[in-house]
Amino acid sequence: MKPPPAAVEFLQQNGWNDAHISPVAGDASFRRYFRVQDGERVAILMDAPPPHEDPKPFIDIAEYLVGAGFAAPAIFARDLDQGLVLLEDFGDQRMREHLDDHPEDEDAIYRRVIDLLRDLHKAPAAALPPYDEAQYLREVNLLTEWYCPAQQLDVDTEGFEAIWRQILAPVIAGQKPPVTVMRDYHAENIMLLEDGRLGLLDFQDALMGHPAYDLVSMLQDARRDVPDELEENMLGYYLADHDAEAASEFRSHYAILGAQRNTKIIGIFVRLCMRDGKQRYLDFLPRMWSLLEKDLLHPALAPVAKWFDQNIPIGVRSRPMPASKEAK
Repeated sequence: MKPPPAAVEFLQQNGWNDAHISPVAGDASFRRYFRVQDGERVAILMDAPPPHEDPKPFIDIAEYLVGAGFAAPAIFARDLDQGLVLLEDFGDQRMREHLDDHPEDEDAIYRRVIDLLRDLHKAPAAALPPYDEAQYLREVNLLTEWYCPAQQLDVDTEGFEAIWRQILAPVIAGQKPPVTVMRDYHAENIMLLEDGRLGLLDFQDALMGHPAYDLVSMLQDARRDVPDELEENMLGYYLADHDAEAASEFRSHYAILGAQRNTKIIGIFVRLCMRDGKQRYLDFLPRMWSLLEKDLLHPALAPVAKWFDQNIPIGVRSRPMPASKEAK
């Protein structure tokens, strides 16, 4: 992975004249990341090339989070025309790998990430677009737009959207006042910093929405198995200050948003394979179906569960996905 052509000049213009540039792990988007070292100084170079990416939302949310007292990367330099941003380097100690090596820390670290969410939800929401019905529906429709055609399924798309409108209505009513929703709050986007704080990454798609969304993103992690007992314990921990009625309503919204998110991710992972040739994302589909099926057991999701049973039966969900011709 080579740095973009404009990287050297960008770094020189911002005082990193003798910087060594090396690649670091990227994500599912067009963004790429490089570690920059100049003597004792270290930073991360984000390459978010226009028109595919716009780094300004990341910068805006990073500055909001820092201003609210959270650990988001400081912005050292930016060139929005080139899509280049020089960021604070949070190191390599991700929550995911730490827990792989130290499973005994699981309960304590998950309590910390839940504490962070509780603090974030007490802060005034960032000035962001709302997580509204149109956005929720665009996301769940990724299943019928990508997964179903890939599996050669002829499904009731109009009925699917109508059911989701019905199911999401109480969730949308319940996100007032809204909170900042980072939308990708999971173990691979949490850094364990040397000063003891939790570093936040990958929040450029943030919206104003429901407090259950980031909670379900963390506890129903698309890339890491979270034991059912741990999920229940952490959900109970988050709800410790809710009365019984409020906790019951929150759990209902949590299940609905879990089903919404997991439905969306199934569609996204198939799109990454079929459109972008990233076949490795199909490896996550069994976990995603398992999470979705667990959410569909909640009584609030009975109409959605019925639609899935009629349109994508259990046997179809476990059927291997055809590989993309461009898969690599």
